[in-house]
Amino acid sequence: MTKRVAILGFLLESNNFSPITTEADYRRRCYLEGDEILEELKREAPRTPSEILGFKTRMDESGIDWELIPCVVADAEPGGPIDQAFFDATLAKMRGYLEQAGDLDGVYIASHGAMRATGDWDPDASMYAMVRDVIGPDVPLIATLDLHTNVSARMAELTDVLVSYLTNPHVDQRERAAESADIMLEMWSGMKPHQVFIKVPIAAPTVTLLTAEGPYADLISYGQTKTGGDILNVSITAGFIYSDSPKCGMSVIVSSRNDPAVAKALAEDIAGRAWADRGRFKKDLTSLKSATELAVANGLDRARPQIIMADVADNPGGGASGNTTFVAKALTDADAQGAFIGLMIDADVAAKAHEVGVGGSFQAEFNANGGTEFDDPLSLSMTVEKLTDGQIVGRRGILRGRSVSLGPCALLRAGGVLIGIASHRKQCADPAMVEQFDLDIASLRTVVVKSRGHFRAGFDEYFTPDRVYEIDCKGLTSPVLSNFNWSDLIRPVYPLDEETSWSVPKL
Repeated sequence: MTKRVAILGFLLESNNFSPITTEADYRRRCYLEGDEILEELKREAPRTPSEILGFKTRMDESGIDWELIPCVVADAEPGGPIDQAFFDATLAKMRGYLEQAGDLDGVYIASHGAMRATGDWDPDASMYAMVRDVIGPDVPLIATLDLHTNVSARMAELTDVLVSYLTNPHVDQRERAAESADIMLEMWSGMKPHQVFIKVPIAAPTVTLLTAEGPYADLISYGQTKTGGDILNVSITAGFIYSDSPKCGMSVIVSSRNDPAVAKALAEDIAGRAWADRGRFKKDLTSLKSATELAVANGLDRARPQIIMADVADNPGGGASGNTTFVAKALTDADAQGAFIGLMIDADVAAKAHEVGVGGSFQAEFNANGGTEFDDPLSLSMTVEKLTDGQIVGRRGILRGRSVSLGPCALLRAGGVLIGIASHRKQCADPAMVEQFDLDIASLRTVVVKSRGHFRAGFDEYFTPDRVYEIDCKGLTSPVLSNFNWSDLIRPVYPLDEETSWSVPKL
């Protein structure tokens, strides 16, 4: 008998300090309904989240007779809380597709997990609850999550299994979706999963959450040594503190096959290890003054290795605007030779560059209509070096194989500094974003990216970890957590509150 599986996607990483995320933000990136999803998946480089194709591919490879029931797939660049009316309308559409589908054998949801709405601090759970209300308690419901998800107890209660990414930078979305498909197949064969959830009061700066090395890497590696046999899945999610939500913090989610006791024991073990190692979730940043001196020195001495710097406080991938001018002002004032900054998000400057044309010069007025407290204006005399339409396909890391629209883009020059401008907000995580300007990245002396960490998987072919610097500037995603006025974050939480005390609950 054909197995019928409904597929939904609703993704947003919400930064509560950023402007509200609207329908237009989703339409700009990905908002598909019904058969539109099937058509998009046929493209060589679909706009859909990688998880959707990953789940479908694994189910197809399994050889089982199955039918994909497409509902709604919505994905937006990280931003502020989602507009409640738009969220409710999308949820209603999802419900309509599910009810119209009739009997289902499973539901797969691609969700980020750190969504916040203007009137609901746990909209991911609201979505799961809607699905559960339609399909009932016995139909398998599996969801994938970003590892920056903020998981609530309700999210864990409503799903059979939550499967989070294991990598940061995120490069395993397809694999985690495929794992979700395998779990669903196993459930159809009679396996009953038991999911255990523990919240640990660690809400660390995102720059401390890499999975190649460090405390978070060690924790995830330990969890993966325990999978197999009775343990079905181990997901240790670090959370996204900028959501400023009651569900922020690290979550330990362990799912076992058939026997709940083994999941409880392992969850308690991992939570205890995380808390004991909390002191490692701190990191020093490079001051803007030091970063500028490094860029100048690199331009003067080509014997020095090229370096990459991240303006981590202005990361569009965490909800920032991507338009702060602190680094651009510092490097242009110092005339750092061979430096590239990008992508700065300013549609007005991009439009003016397209009007002037290649070879033309104009006075670029950055942040002429700034919208946040960090959008300092900057006026620079610039020459247009290259113009593009901003349509790219990611080739490495988180954007590999995915179509991306950056809107009209321009490469501008001010002295020895090149600045890449885009119209649509997107973190500079893929070399294709620089290569669209016909630049040879290997020839640049200093590259500054508006990104937090995903650039590491995109640009690692040029820059080893010892040549990566994270700049301490102001912005909506600053790792200096004391810079923010928190409202809904449950306190105390480490490392924001150094004296936080906690013990592992006995389940």
